[in-house]
Amino acid sequence: MSALKKMFSLQYEVIQNRKLIWSLSKNDFKTRFAGSYLGIIWAFVQPIVTVLVYWFVFEKGLKANGINTKEGIEIQFVLWFVAALVPWFFFAEAWGNATNALLEYSYLVKKVVFKISILPIVKIISALFVHLFFVSFIILLYVCYGYYPDLYYLQIIYYSLCMFILALGLSYITSALVVFFKDLNQIISIILQVGMWLTPIMWNIDGIGLSETVKNLFKLNPMYYVTLGYRDTFINKVWFFEHPFQTLYFWIFTIVVFVLGTFIFKRLKVHFADVL
Repeated sequence: MSALKKMFSLQYEVIQNRKLIWSLSKNDFKTRFAGSYLGIIWAFVQPIVTVLVYWFVFEKGLKANGINTKEGIEIQFVLWFVAALVPWFFFAEAWGNATNALLEYSYLVKKVVFKISILPIVKIISALFVHLFFVSFIILLYVCYGYYPDLYYLQIIYYSLCMFILALGLSYITSALVVFFKDLNQIISIILQVGMWLTPIMWNIDGIGLSETVKNLFKLNPMYYVTLGYRDTFINKVWFFEHPFQTLYFWIFTIVVFVLGTFIFKRLKVHFADVL
């Protein structure tokens, strides 16, 4: 029993400190823009501006007026585009911010009694607040185009959970390593920039004549599963269990990353206070 408890010690800490996590997450979200005139509105301005810029460039500039999906559905480009861009925004912000959690809250890391394993989760939940706003934004946008909510929208909860656990597993690895290797921040920034293009967010993987081998390589990206899932939810009306092999691959990958992340975090956390 003690061996089992030791193996899942980080998970126990999360459950035991759930109220503290919630409180710190709300405080983190509020204080990010403390002192500015518009406050937390800035959390929503940049993503909205990004969506508008890409929409103008692709739909108006490059005349990408419609997308034909694999299921034979033709959809306006802006609807197809934002369905995948919004989950990517959450993943990128969650992973990027959670990586810096220990550095940002170094004063808490040095406290002997504080459970530092909750800090990456605090950052991810803080990013989740913005994501919930943009999910509402997507729903409103689809309603404006005549697409109304249905039972498939329940999958938003599932795919948000997918991203949460994936980002948490990755952040346990990177937040622990960045304490000793500060350049990791820049590496992750590059990975996220490249990853946005390797994930078929702005281009249709089924519409540019790629071979099945190349398509399968792109599908190894776990965020492909999530972005496809959001499009399945809003556009294609396909349940996640209708992609059994992709679902199995995603969860095997995510669980391996999560287990590896918790192992690395636990092994290195005894040195955090000394280095910080």
